Amino acid sequence: QFVRVNLAGVLSDGLHRADDDESDLGPDFPIDASVQQLPDGYSMEVRWPLSNLRFPYTGGKDWQVLVERSVPHADGLLLVSAPLRTDALSHLSFLREVGGMDATVAAVRDRRFLELRPELTVRGDRGKTDGARHRTQAAELGLEINARPRADWVFNATINPDYSQVEVDQPVSQGAGNIAMSLPEKRGFFLESADVLGLPLPAFYSRTVSNPSWGLRATWRAASADATAMSLRDQEGGLVLRGRAYETLETIQERPTRASLLRMRWHGEGLLLGALASQRKVAGGGGNDVLGLDMQWRGTGKDGVQRQAIVTAMHSRTDGRDGAYLHGKYIHSSESWWNEAMIEAIGPGFVNDNGFVPQAGIVKLDAEINRVLGQRSVAGLELYEFELHFGLHEIRTLHDRTLGQPGNEVVERKLRPGIWFAAGRQTEFWTQLGFDRQRARTGGKLHDTRALHFGVETTPYPWVTRIAGEVPLARQLDVDTDRVGPGGNVTLDAGLRFPLVRGWALELDHHVNRAWVRGTLGQPAFADTSWRWLAMLHLTPRDSLRLLAQNTWSARRDDGVTQLEAWNERQVHRSFLYRYLWRHGRSVSAGYVDEKMPLVGNRSKSLTFKLQWEI
Repeated sequence: QFVRVNLAGVLSDGLHRADDDESDLGPDFPIDASVQQLPDGYSMEVRWPLSNLRFPYTGGKDWQVLVERSVPHADGLLLVSAPLRTDALSHLSFLREVGGMDATVAAVRDRRFLELRPELTVRGDRGKTDGARHRTQAAELGLEINARPRADWVFNATINPDYSQVEVDQPVSQGAGNIAMSLPEKRGFFLESADVLGLPLPAFYSRTVSNPSWGLRATWRAASADATAMSLRDQEGGLVLRGRAYETLETIQERPTRASLLRMRWHGEGLLLGALASQRKVAGGGGNDVLGLDMQWRGTGKDGVQRQAIVTAMHSRTDGRDGAYLHGKYIHSSESWWNEAMIEAIGPGFVNDNGFVPQAGIVKLDAEINRVLGQRSVAGLELYEFELHFGLHEIRTLHDRTLGQPGNEVVERKLRPGIWFAAGRQTEFWTQLGFDRQRARTGGKLHDTRALHFGVETTPYPWVTRIAGEVPLARQLDVDTDRVGPGGNVTLDAGLRFPLVRGWALELDHHVNRAWVRGTLGQPAFADTSWRWLAMLHLTPRDSLRLLAQNTWSARRDDGVTQLEAWNERQVHRSFLYRYLWRHGRSVSAGYVDEKMPLVGNRSKSLTFKLQWEI
């Protein structure tokens, strides 16, 4: 678990997972912080209740901590309480032991608590759909229950939860392809015990649950093992994905479903063994069952070389048809090399309605070789880190008699030599030459889609939290027309922060994404454009105002060859949310949302008031 606090006293918290060395800001823990600015600096105090942490009852590992201090006005300087190594497999390997914790842990491990968090949501909606006007008003009660009888057991329940004020997803273009893309989870119930799950998206993807009416969860942690179980009822209307080699089929779930999951793990010295059982039952009959096993191994040789191996195997049964999944990954890290190899085989019949499987009936192979050259000086520019890169990525089909799909057909092949370097002001730059080839459909042509790829990320000024851009330019495949044309897929992000009067603070986040493929008539045959502007006004550490504006637009025009039907879609979203937090678990909020599809005349407006009070 981690917490971040700025000089205004505003905090964010979450989990950092060693398995993939990634941070998740979704979990919300009862942490308080206070900051006092002094003539010669500042003083910061963080209250982190041990009684709310999850840890084994006996025999657990030593408590560890790492303190980081970011100094934006000093060229993005980052100070840490322990030495860092760039070849480490996980950021968590730098934590240092905290002594004198035995008596404190013994005093709180039997401390039990029960949190009842009822919420009242009052909402009014009005709008127009297909020319018909509508207006509704509703008041709903929900309840969250969190119980910890002792340190190693946690129980969670949610009844009639309301997620209307969860921030909408940032638009991300898949270009002119037909493969679905995953989205991050932001709902608290699904983020509890995320560290115990530790599963890749094909095994568990909580966004498959769209509108739960209730949910139950239990988690147990011991020194050498842990487990979590979850069961919930999802109402109809969610999206069901079925992966194919060249596309992801999407249908609407027309009946309620019951989603259940059991995950167990055993921990040894550098070794983890896990098992998974997953089920999705559809009301009235039908469903999907998945069983899986996984293994992770980490080791460090006498020469300091770090190695990691991961293997996951799953079997599914859906409406009488069986399917299999196999994933293997190996990482080799040293001061001079960082190399990875991955193979993933997804059988044609493999389905996991509790996971994310956008493609099936394929074999994927990924290999990355990175030569670490260390510090370099190039044309007067001091590079803190410099690496040479070579990547290989290939997808081939597996034979599927049911769908008539031939085997060993190349879907995609990428050969990408490139470089990466890091410089001052937290700047990173990478570029790759893409000797790529892609196929749009079974039996189609394997197109030449070579391109130049490059990206940059930097923090040039203290008031800039992040500027990032990623640009592939040159030949792009238009899957629907099975042709290649000039195009690209450009993504730009910018984060800004400003101190205001009266101790207020403003954070701005900008996002722009445009993908296009040019036709033969001098205009884009396909274009997909989105932009997003998010503003967070922190009035005090306990109350804030969130403003969001987001537009998406996509269109298909005559490409001069295939004469596909032209279409045009546009969506506009505007919203604001004010939230006041008395303390953890007690808050009041009011929000307004205006969404419209101007090209077809559809529009909806809603005003929501929400009160949550922990007992």
